[in-house]
Amino acid sequence: MRRLRLLLLPFSFVYGTIVFVRNWMFDKGYLKSTSYNFPVICVGNLSVGGTGKSPMIEYLIRLLKDDYKVATLSRGYKRKTKGFLLANEQTTAADIGDEPLQFYSKFKNDIQVAVEAERTVGIETLRNLEHSPEVILLDDAFQHRKVTAGFHVLLTPFYDLYANDFMLPAGNLREPVSGAKRADVIIVTKCPQEVSAEQQAKITKKLRPKTHQEVFFTTIAYSETIHNSTEEVLLSSLKDSEFVLITGIANPKPLLQHLNDQQLQYTHLKYADHYHFSESDINTIKQKAGNKRILTTEKDFMRLQGSLEHLFYLPIQVAFLADEALFQGKVGEFLKS
Repeated sequence: MRRLRLLLLPFSFVYGTIVFVRNWMFDKGYLKSTSYNFPVICVGNLSVGGTGKSPMIEYLIRLLKDDYKVATLSRGYKRKTKGFLLANEQTTAADIGDEPLQFYSKFKNDIQVAVEAERTVGIETLRNLEHSPEVILLDDAFQHRKVTAGFHVLLTPFYDLYANDFMLPAGNLREPVSGAKRADVIIVTKCPQEVSAEQQAKITKKLRPKTHQEVFFTTIAYSETIHNSTEEVLLSSLKDSEFVLITGIANPKPLLQHLNDQQLQYTHLKYADHYHFSESDINTIKQKAGNKRILTTEKDFMRLQGSLEHLFYLPIQVAFLADEALFQGKVGEFLKS
């Protein structure tokens, strides 16, 4: 693997140079970027793969929904439709993508959920609705430079910091590390439950935040219960018998660690991120599972529901290790400004 990365470094240099020049052209105004006189908050990352964007969007929804009319705007990754779509009761994952459907399923009475690849078009369409949002949350739009969000939340996972990475294809970075300067806050996600002040200081130094930036540390808080459309049972009840675990996410390691810590016995069927489950895949899962319970992530549940019996998902939330009030205060200051 190391040798392959070395062979790919020249291609990373070429790609990185192209992205750097593109960013420079946006920074200098040679390429047009639209800013807005209402709150637009962007949640994103510098790398490909799972950094915890969806849980962070949900955290912001919970933080804001009681005081503001909120909408989320996503690209709708791997959906089978095009153009602007606003989620409703008939919407499926094929229509808008699994993550937007997850937002809608959890918060449909509180927010609007939309998809549109061209974020400027999506924002304009949302604002022209009869019941237009007051705050728009952009999901995975850090590299969408045609929009200048008012507040940028940049995520980087604890075990895969962007400061330690390379540009694609040798590494996983979508853009050079210098792009982090656009962030208002940097959040180190998926941390262990205990990260010492010394470790936090070391990581913060490695990330080299600008004077206007704050660095925060979060972990994954797993629910004590598993859910489906009609049932809610204790996760600990799975200790009584083996079950089948299905994951179609970028990095299932934290979930596996959590289940192992609970001393649960399971067979893991691992698929690619945002995997489209075919009829053949469903039949294979049914054969493996038999009458056993099937556990999956909430995102995967959006694509699998209705296809499998005894299917449950394990909800997760973002939990700050410290300084949560400071983070909320920064978001609040932006909204008031």
